[in-house]
Amino acid sequence: MRGNGAVGTAARLSSALLPTLAGLLLVTGCQSVAPSAGVRPSSAPPAHDAGFLAMGECSSFGPTSFTEVPCSGERAAARVVARHDGPVTDGPPCPPATDFVLHIGGGTPATGRTTAPAVPQGYACMRDLQPPHPGDPGNGGGPRTIAGDCVYDTGGGQVRETACDGSGPHKPRYQVTDTVPARRACPPSTALYVEVGGPNPVGCARRL
Repeated sequence: MRGNGAVGTAARLSSALLPTLAGLLLVTGCQSVAPSAGVRPSSAPPAHDAGFLAMGECSSFGPTSFTEVPCSGERAAARVVARHDGPVTDGPPCPPATDFVLHIGGGTPATGRTTAPAVPQGYACMRDLQPPHPGDPGNGGGPRTIAGDCVYDTGGGQVRETACDGSGPHKPRYQVTDTVPARRACPPSTALYVEVGGPNPVGCARRL
């Protein structure tokens, strides 16, 4: 969100759960996600501002980083739809509508860039103010795999998300039709299980 399409075969594969951030998924019968372009640096304010990029606030797009700006201003490009303290690997997943995730404070984020240490470590789930929205179902991006998303086989028992309409560089091979509490709740058409996290951690994917 398999190299092996059959449910029984997928169930025999194994995967290590990686941080749920972006598009790389493992074909175990369950998905996991590794850091990618869905995780971006932020530029923290000079003072110790615990409210930096709080819920509902907006950021600009910079050449190498993001800064907080008024949502009504012409520089505003994305809005915070959820904000959590601590590292993203320990916190709750971002909402399904998230287009990308910003690491904030706490030293060095996964991107290797550094923000001001005076800002408490946390992360902001961001939604672009204008379309297209890579995090929407089937659009081939965003930090989460959700119902409606499609994936293709990258080899070695791994898959990666791609646009369902075929507009991306890779043709979609599977589509996640449902997210459920456990594999037994998936429909009979399921050819692959994908671990998506959240309250319904199992994605049921059908072959396209």
